[in-house]
Amino acid sequence: MPLPKMPTRPAAILTFHKGESAPAASPAPSAASSAARPVDMEPHHQPELDGLQTEGFSIAQPAAPALVHAEAPRARPTPAAVRRTKAKTQPAVRKLFVLDTNVLLHDPSSIFRFEEHDIFLPMMTLEELDHQKKGMSEVARNARQVSRSLDSLVQSASNLNEGLDLAGLGNKEATGRLLFQTTAIHSTLPSDLPMGKADNQILGVVRALQEKYPQREVVLVSKDINMRLKARTLGMQAEDYYNDHVLEDTDLMYAGMMQLPEDFWNRHGKDVESWQQGGTTFYRIKGPLCAQFVVNQFVYFEGQMPLYAQVREVSGKTAVLATLRDYTHGKNNVWGITARNREQNFALNLLMNPDVDFISLLGQAGTGKTLLALAAGITQVLETKRYTEIIMTRVTVPVGEDIGFLPGTEEEKMLPWMGALEDNLDVLNMGEGEGNGDWGRAATMDLIRSRIKVKSLNFMRGRTFLNKYLIIDEAQNLTPKQMKTLVTRAGPGTKVICLGNIAQIDTPYLTEGSSGLTYVVDRFKGWPHAGHITLQRGERSRLADYAGDVL
Repeated sequence: MPLPKMPTRPAAILTFHKGESAPAASPAPSAASSAARPVDMEPHHQPELDGLQTEGFSIAQPAAPALVHAEAPRARPTPAAVRRTKAKTQPAVRKLFVLDTNVLLHDPSSIFRFEEHDIFLPMMTLEELDHQKKGMSEVARNARQVSRSLDSLVQSASNLNEGLDLAGLGNKEATGRLLFQTTAIHSTLPSDLPMGKADNQILGVVRALQEKYPQREVVLVSKDINMRLKARTLGMQAEDYYNDHVLEDTDLMYAGMMQLPEDFWNRHGKDVESWQQGGTTFYRIKGPLCAQFVVNQFVYFEGQMPLYAQVREVSGKTAVLATLRDYTHGKNNVWGITARNREQNFALNLLMNPDVDFISLLGQAGTGKTLLALAAGITQVLETKRYTEIIMTRVTVPVGEDIGFLPGTEEEKMLPWMGALEDNLDVLNMGEGEGNGDWGRAATMDLIRSRIKVKSLNFMRGRTFLNKYLIIDEAQNLTPKQMKTLVTRAGPGTKVICLGNIAQIDTPYLTEGSSGLTYVVDRFKGWPHAGHITLQRGERSRLADYAGDVL
């Protein structure tokens, strides 16, 4: 049946029989909402909306408010039928996102992360990008990368007034358009807001776009909390940039271990297969809980038949568990260090496993992250000769005021940041060389120091580490891009250990959900050569434990 023609003047809302399609219309979801929303009566042209497609419909300009005629009463549809009807007949309207400069500086590829929605860049955003492009910092590099992306998009455009296809550079996920501010925009903001400030000018652009496109949802995207607060107080929609957020709630973060329920053996102990290989006992179990296991995850059961094991394989409702080495016993000490709790025992099993190339350890202050990593590293460098040396690095973000430039070589400049390294080396050297007194301890310390190199993050790009034991301390202050730069430095035979506490993030614009440490924990989950443990219990001292609870 042919489609009915579009009316050329304001007319009643047309109804269609089953099997017919509705013609392209204004994106108003219903007659009631279109009556409540202000309608632009001037027949001005909006070139930015030309050619925008939403599920096969074109976004048409409202010529005049439509007249609504009452229809004959009929049976009220069920809610499920209403949802199905809306899904079929109402096209999804593209949102218009106005990006703040800090979003582009935080993620240079953010303009391609909004899927089918459109992006608007105010002139002030481009002006601030120009101010930030100079220098060798990460922010300057991101500004230059954004400028190059915008330049590549503009080169293939004939008319900027109509916008640019974001998929023009091969980003197929971005099906929207990029719009620039090509004309002066005048808006009505409160008179007490100084318009000379960049944030207020961007807010003025958002208000002007709301007035120009009343039928579209205009949203400001900014990493600046105060900017979003000001926008909301002025009646504008404002959101944070969520694309790089791995988790909305850090309580849902993968902990690397799972406590088995009390009825575990009753439900999974019927057809258990067991065998021994290389001093390790393996169990093949079947049951509904096996589908929730993750490779290299630790599982434990503290009942009448205790079990401490690591998941080696997962296939549907079948899993293979391997028993652990007990590092809580003195005979299995690692450079004189024994595990004091269950999580530390799990961590040492990962650190001493040559098949695990990437390890992430999370935990509060005093849980033993750095001490365990250093003890395992020294043992595998000096005793088993598995690695040639230990490389330790960290983010140089001060907690308080910066002390300025430091003299000396790269390692001498990094020494003030490596107080944790010195403290843990003192602990590891306390039990060594006791028979020779201070001379023996000094010789051991010199031997250890000769195998530990302290490097700065600023000179990591382009390097390749062969057979190294790389420790990244304070990794919660790294962005996902910086974390990728570091981890990809690993060559053959290199183990990478990331240490951090996501509750102590000092880098601006980084949160617990967008930290590089959270990012790698989520991305490496389930890889057979990676492991993660969240340390729970502090072992530094009774004073530190009590202070952590009450302060």
